[in-house]
Amino acid sequence: MSRIKRTFEKLKEDNKKALIPYITGGYPSLGACQRIIEVLAESGADIIEIGIPYSDPLADGPTIQRASEIALSRGVNTKDIFEMVGNLRKKLSTPIVLMTYYNTIYRYGEEDFAKEASGVGVDGVIIPDLPPEEGSLWRKLAKENSLDTIFLVSPTSSNDRIKKIISASSGFIYCVSLTGVTGARSGLPADLSDFISRVRFLTNKPLAVGFGISSADLAKRVSETADGIIIGSALIDLIDDSNIKYDKIAKFIKNIKEAIGG
Repeated sequence: MSRIKRTFEKLKEDNKKALIPYITGGYPSLGACQRIIEVLAESGADIIEIGIPYSDPLADGPTIQRASEIALSRGVNTKDIFEMVGNLRKKLSTPIVLMTYYNTIYRYGEEDFAKEASGVGVDGVIIPDLPPEEGSLWRKLAKENSLDTIFLVSPTSSNDRIKKIISASSGFIYCVSLTGVTGARSGLPADLSDFISRVRFLTNKPLAVGFGISSADLAKRVSETADGIIIGSALIDLIDDSNIKYDKIAKFIKNIKEAIGG
């Protein structure tokens, strides 16, 4: 059983929901990013998602795009992220998921990427631009290296499409709350709970919702129907490159965790 699956099962037993914060790897620097991730774990994060900086992040809004640009401008690359995860693993048992675009894996070499990710302690990988139909080799390599592959479903996905994505996914299903890109928003679609219910009807795998969740109130509302909450842009907005306030980040995460029944 994967560390991700164990985490969701334990939370379910305790009638709790998963908090999954996202941070762009290497932002604002590798050292600061590592410390931020440690703070996230200390403050109640159940799973941590780390984005590998990419020059054309098509699924990401301006906040995460800017964070990626800064990390890339400072020379952060995939090997740096692997090394950082390896350092974190010496201190943390929290499941770690990498979010990356397929070109990054392809250029690195699918087999090498899977082996190195597993070797440093990564638990799963999210690849938003890899269709399940074209990901058979990657999924084979991921399974051989004990990595969960997490695919995304959106409100515009048909039931047949959702079934295919569910079948190809392990760890959890990433439910995109709205069409468009990531980014903190003041509200979420009125029919979001209907969408989550539609996916729930088709699977008993954990459902985690991301895109647009910016506050404890929104997180609480989404947690009523989902198994997990993914929050990224709102967290990154708290990070001041010149004066990182780790206590502010910790308070934000603790408030979200408390709101979703942590």
